[in-house]
Amino acid sequence: MQHLLIIFLFILALGYLARLIYQHFQADKGCTKGCGSCSTIDLEKIQKQISEKA
Repeated sequence: MQHLLIIFLFILALGYLARLIYQHFQADKGCTKGCGSCSTIDLEKIQKQISEKA
């Protein structure tokens, strides 16, 4: 029974790591962590605003 529990926890850990790696490579813009704690900077928007002022 203990072995089954350890195998189950190991599979859960592998699934979690696979999800983190998948999210890292699927991020198109901004932060790749996926936690939402940092604000992303839209460089294209800033460049457009600078171009409009000039």
